[in-house]
Amino acid sequence: MTPTLDLAAELIRRPSVTPEDGGCQDLLAARLAAIGFRIEHLPFGEVRNLWARRGVDRPLFCFAGHTDVVPPGPRNHWDADPFTPVVRDGKLYGRGACDMKGEIAAMVTAVEAFVHDHPDHPGSIAFLITSDEEGPSVDGTVRVVETLEARGEKMDWCLVGEPSSQERLGDTLKNGRRGSLNGFLTVKGRQGHVAYPHRAVNPLHVLAPSLVELVDEEWDQGNAFFPPTTFQISNLNTGTGAENVIPGTLTAQFNFRFSTEVTAEDLQRRVATILDRGGFDYDLTWRLSGQPFLTPAGALVEAASRAVGEVMGYRPELSTGGGTSDGRFIAPTGAQVLELGAINASIHQVNEHVGVEELEQLSTIYRRILEQLLA
Repeated sequence: MTPTLDLAAELIRRPSVTPEDGGCQDLLAARLAAIGFRIEHLPFGEVRNLWARRGVDRPLFCFAGHTDVVPPGPRNHWDADPFTPVVRDGKLYGRGACDMKGEIAAMVTAVEAFVHDHPDHPGSIAFLITSDEEGPSVDGTVRVVETLEARGEKMDWCLVGEPSSQERLGDTLKNGRRGSLNGFLTVKGRQGHVAYPHRAVNPLHVLAPSLVELVDEEWDQGNAFFPPTTFQISNLNTGTGAENVIPGTLTAQFNFRFSTEVTAEDLQRRVATILDRGGFDYDLTWRLSGQPFLTPAGALVEAASRAVGEVMGYRPELSTGGGTSDGRFIAPTGAQVLELGAINASIHQVNEHVGVEELEQLSTIYRRILEQLLA
């Protein structure tokens, strides 16, 4: 067992289905305290958060991640217990192996090696670890960032350990993410007998033309960093379960993944315009999950790209694709934010795994990033 593999396995052994931490943060805190980190536990609600910092000066480099994992699903679908780490054919198996206990282990061993070689490094290194990334994300990173901002503690660079790689380690760096906006629509009709439609108002029928408009609308054309904004229906519910009843109401949920070419306010206004043209009665509420953010070329992107090139022999591509991450809470503070982690092919799946060699390479990449920025 290597130090990174051993720590990843120890984290997997601690069941931590969101929002549980399972003792992972206590293990990390002990490792970090041993090399001079000041430990601060920041619980909010039922969520555990860890802020650990070594040094007091700027620039401040932060590793960000989460110890919570998604539910493993039925045990009998796994080849082994999902919380019993197993190494087989060069891969470490277990829930969270790739998303993202393996990356957290690589971060810690990278910092341990860096501090050993550079005990008096300039600036500061920090860890921001939450147990609320796979859940609603309301008492995790966002609350820690609010705490840091309130006391004027600013990050300059933040590397989020989300599994960003596609086919081979380090082939993709996420230097931004699209925004996420959720709509919750209720269309009000009038229930009646299917044989007497003139006495009823079918909410699906009245919504249908507007729904076609929403699907066909070009919200923007994207730009050099972001693909075009997309609209997707995620849930559509109506009906009473009876074959001879026209339903009285319809509920729908939809999502925008949006670029920096539009704002959440623009999208809300345009949706309302389309629905109003339909002339039916509706209620609409919104929830903004995150604004889009972008870290352009700069010190962090260049350091990560160079580190991947040195370790893997190729330069990564920059991408803003995929879902959201906790980077959306950190970027508005002014920090440069980048996501770099393992190959994401098995995340959230049965028999989730990460390559053993991949973990060691990732630890080396993280260490070389630190060497470029803080040595």
